[in-house]
Amino acid sequence: MTMLDQSQLLYCQSCGMPMPSADLLGTEAGGKKTNDYCTYCYEEGSFKQPDLTLEGMVTVCLPYLIEDGMEENAAKAMLEQNLPELKRWKVE
Repeated sequence: MTMLDQSQLLYCQSCGMPMPSADLLGTEAGGKKTNDYCTYCYEEGSFKQPDLTLEGMVTVCLPYLIEDGMEENAAKAMLEQNLPELKRWKVE
């Protein structure tokens, strides 16, 4: 497992998860690692859940934040504020 320098900490541009090690990076077609998306969201150049909506991503992520100790309403508010700013969800 290769740890990334803290100043280079990457966040998945789909779910917002920190990606501090290379084994969490998703892959492009052909297996090349991508710095944009995590392995849980993106593999071989495609999203694992291509039909997932922004609201669906909030629902997917919420239990993990609660498990990490966040209060449910605070976690949901944070997701609803931050996820729309990520590459996958940003509307130009």
